[in-house]
Amino acid sequence: MSRLSITTKSTAQTTVERLYKDLERRIVASPPGLCPVDMAFAFLKLCHAQTCGKCVPCRIGLGQLGKLLDQVLNGEATMETLDLIEKTARVITDTADCAIGFSAANMVLKGITGFRDDYEEHVLYGKCLASLEQPVPCVALCPAGVDIPGYIALVAEGRYEDAVRLIRKDNPFPTACALVCEHPCEARCRRNMVDTSVNIRGMKLAAVDYAGEVPAPPRAEKTGKSVAVIGGGPSGLSAAYYLQLMGHQTTVFEMHKHLGGMLYYGIPSYRLPRERLNEDIDNILSTDVEVKLEHCIGEGEGKTTMNELRENYDAVYISIGAHTDKKVGLEGEDARGVISAVEMLGLLADGGTIDMKGKRVTVIGGGNVAMDVTRSAIRLGAEEVKVVYRRRQVDMTALPEEVRSAVAEGAEICELHAPVRIETNEAEEVTALIAQPKMIGKVGRDGRPSPTDCKKAEVRIPCDIVIVAIGQGIETHYFEDRGIPIKHGVIAAENWSAVENAPGVFAGGDCVTGPATAIRAIAAGKVAAANIDNYLGYNHIISTDVKIPAPRIKDYPACGRINVKERPALERKKDFEAVECSLTEEEICQEAGRCLRCDHFGYGIFKGGRETKW
Repeated sequence: MSRLSITTKSTAQTTVERLYKDLERRIVASPPGLCPVDMAFAFLKLCHAQTCGKCVPCRIGLGQLGKLLDQVLNGEATMETLDLIEKTARVITDTADCAIGFSAANMVLKGITGFRDDYEEHVLYGKCLASLEQPVPCVALCPAGVDIPGYIALVAEGRYEDAVRLIRKDNPFPTACALVCEHPCEARCRRNMVDTSVNIRGMKLAAVDYAGEVPAPPRAEKTGKSVAVIGGGPSGLSAAYYLQLMGHQTTVFEMHKHLGGMLYYGIPSYRLPRERLNEDIDNILSTDVEVKLEHCIGEGEGKTTMNELRENYDAVYISIGAHTDKKVGLEGEDARGVISAVEMLGLLADGGTIDMKGKRVTVIGGGNVAMDVTRSAIRLGAEEVKVVYRRRQVDMTALPEEVRSAVAEGAEICELHAPVRIETNEAEEVTALIAQPKMIGKVGRDGRPSPTDCKKAEVRIPCDIVIVAIGQGIETHYFEDRGIPIKHGVIAAENWSAVENAPGVFAGGDCVTGPATAIRAIAAGKVAAANIDNYLGYNHIISTDVKIPAPRIKDYPACGRINVKERPALERKKDFEAVECSLTEEEICQEAGRCLRCDHFGYGIFKGGRETKW
């Protein structure tokens, strides 16, 4: 009988696996702004080293491609070299026997077509086109450009009020963003090179939790100019805040009973308590913003027309947000028991309720809004809540922590199920959702594997209520009728927020980009304020006198990340009270100390001054 043994990892294998993990961390932490030619060259060499060498396209072709890229980086290439790189990469892509050769060449091909200007800059002038203005990854990835290393350093020293002042220089919603921001800044945090990213959102939450009331900065001298803002959401209020600081009198027209837009009407109070949202709104209003609630822009009694705004104000900013439903187009969608996520969340925000006690609820969608209505349905007493999603759970656009929290509270995720129709009884009441099972397929243009048809039979999911959470739309008909250009369902505005063919009219936020995150809407309002300021003939600079602590030379050993804790699932799912708990000062000190201060060390030393960049 032969002897069997369990093969254990050798020292060499363990070392190689660790090196792979180290390499992966460095790739994850590579910041925007790096030279695309240099990046392509580095990845090409990495892939070339892993090929088997059996086919000519990989063994020789990738090597030649690497030499051509090296010539570009060394200033030895000509414009003909770029054509040769493109042709070589295309040939290898079409003829390589394995995925490694294809992927490596295809990456170079995408680079030389997508970053053609960078390649030509190297050839013609021997330098990189990539900007050194904002090389700190977390700052570059924050849509509002908040000085993240600066406020983390302030939090580390317990200067919470100064941290809030620094954040407000670029974002007047520090409390709201501390609770609901999707924190894109953490995606490329260089701390990933050591262990995992710094809990940036948690540090912002620490600042607002411990700072108390921090007054708004003083306003500049009044300019005598007036600006009308249509929409009191995050974009409109951000624009109003900065315009007030610049000395322009701003009036916000809001059609609802409360300010806040989708921060108020689209996010449940267990994630963003209304009193916490009001901390930000009250600070904005303290700058003497004039507000007209339940005031519609349109034709008819009690309404203000677009023409009147353009005549009575020096500039107009449109930030109406995305408050309308999107239909699925399913049979039975108009049945009793079918409700949209926008309708449900808006009703709850205004103090209403929906009777879901003992009922079976099915949610269609996989984004953050779908998770919001799922967790809200659980809190409203639903007997069971199922989320039907046509892709896999890992492909959901919702934040992973939101999905985990929903599952912990009792939701069931029915992945790879595409809704087909809604079944109803004779009274046209919902009885079930019919879904078609799917199988995962090829990766699409969005980088996610697409669901494809399979031969499984349709599945009947019994339910009493169906909540549709597949996105929101923008109501633009009135503005289109008044000459405001609309393209693809959104207002046509330049990158600098000016509306095409409408002098003095600006637009930003969801009504320009389509439904997006709160921080992107805030950033749009900030940019619009600066451009309106320039249009009015000024060039105000928003600055702060907060002094950032100098970095300390110290060791940065690997250290676990401290996450914001939530109340126990069995407890929190019974109410709409805030689910997140504040960090202790000991936890804050340790987590803030993990920041590598990229604004002062390494590539970040090229960072410019701390005034706002518009």
